[in-house]
Parts: sequence; C-alpha cells; structure tokens
Amino acid sequence: MHILTPPSSRIPTHTKKVKRLRTRMATLSSGFVKEVLPPVLDSTSSPPNLFDGTTRLYVSYICPYAQRTWIARNVKGLQEKIKLVPIDLQNRPSWYKEKVYPGNKVPSLEHNNEVKGESLDLIKYIDEQFEGPALLPDDPAKREFAEELFSYSDTFNLVNYKAFTSTGDVEKEIGPAYDKIEDALSKFDDGPFFLGPFSLVDIAYAPFIERFQTFWLEVKNYDITKGRPKLDLWIKESNNIDAYTQTRHDPQELLAVTKKRFGIE
Repeated sequence: MHILTPPSSRIPTHTKKVKRLRTRMATLSSGFVKEVLPPVLDSTSSPPNLFDGTTRLYVSYICPYAQRTWIARNVKGLQEKIKLVPIDLQNRPSWYKEKVYPGNKVPSLEHNNEVKGESLDLIKYIDEQFEGPALLPDDPAKREFAEELFSYSDTFNLVNYKAFTSTGDVEKEIGPAYDKIEDALSKFDDGPFFLGPFSLVDIAYAPFIERFQTFWLEVKNYDITKGRPKLDLWIKESNNIDAYTQTRHDPQELLAVTKKRFGIE
C-alpha cells in the first residue's frame, strides 16, 4: 500500500526556514505601539527620583551607542519596565555626572540600585536580566561568531570615522571593512541577519551603519551596498523591524551632527 507523505514534510528545508524567519519577524513587529518619547533633559532640568526602584535607561536620541541599548529594550518589549531618560549631551545636567553616572556618558542603566555603562555590556545585560525574546541563540557556533563580531565592531567604526576626513580613495579605505560585513552576513543561511535571525549583533551594528550609509552616499557619493547584496538585504530587513525604526532619528539631522563633529563642510 502506498502511503502519501504528509504535505508539510515535503516542504523544502529552505522554505521552512523562510517561514520560521517570517514568523519571528512578525513577532518582533506585532503589537508594537509607537512610544511617546519623553522630553530631553538639560542643565536646567531637575533629576528624576533616583534609586526609587524605577529602572531607567539614560540615552541621547542622537547617540549611536545609546541607540544600541534603546533598540534592545524595544525588541525585548520592555517599554513599560525600562523608562527612557534622554540627556542633552551638549548641555548636560550636572546631576547626571554627580549622582547617576560619573563617566558622564550615555548610555547608562539604573537598575537594582546600581548604574552600569558601556553599550555592548548593557545590551547583553538587558538580554540576560529581563524577560522577552532571547537575542542570542543557544548554538555555540553562533555565540562564538557573535563574540567575534562584537570585538570587531569598534574596529569597523574606527575605519569609517578615520576615513571621514581623508582625501584618499573611499573604496580602498573602507571597502574591505564592508566586504568583511558582507562575508559575515553570508555565514548563516537561516535568515538575513548576522546570526540568521535578528540578534544583539545586528543591534550592535545597526545604529552605526545607519549613519555611515547616509554619510558616504551624501558626502562622497559612495554606496556601501553596491556589489554587496547581503548588506543591502540586511538594511532593508532591519528597517522592517518597528522596535528598531522607532529609535531612528532624521538622517539629515544626524548627517549635520556628524559633519559638524568632524569639521566637514
């Protein structure tokens, strides 16, 4: 007697992976309510009721390091549990350094009567200490690759920043760094992101690539996605995640900030 194979078992593995990815992506965006952002605090602002049991994430709306932690908070669905406290970096309140974070930088996280800093450490801490979808996989190979990419992120950023004011050939100066990103995005085939599904690694890179893409296109007429289809897809898929796009600032305003910081006309 011939037994028919159930239709679900005949679905190609690749198709199953795509369906799982779409389900996960829908989960990241489903039920996401656009947040009413609190006003920025400056030197004239009074401090919140510090160390009263409220978990606070101190950020700047224009800082890519702070944006990392903001994205992690949103993806974990912690908008009600971690309160955003935006700081004006050009006119900082004195109480922030004196009473909150002696480093006087953002981001910092006030949690359990302690304040922690450093963006890469904080996104890992938020993932480990709070409820919500896990942002690092259990797969040891993927975790090892994640650590490699975390370690490379500062180098990648520095390559771009150094090239901002250079008069040399853009492709020669930054092309290899973006080729490395393209290669990294080709390592796993179960999704368009660095580890397949969206993860902390994507959160680590997204705020910077977001700014770099605009800068290189507008200032040097250089398209970082040209000849790099994986990177192009990564950017497009990232922009489909509401928890990320909520944290994005006007690209032209960020470009103006960057040009002013580096003295570029």
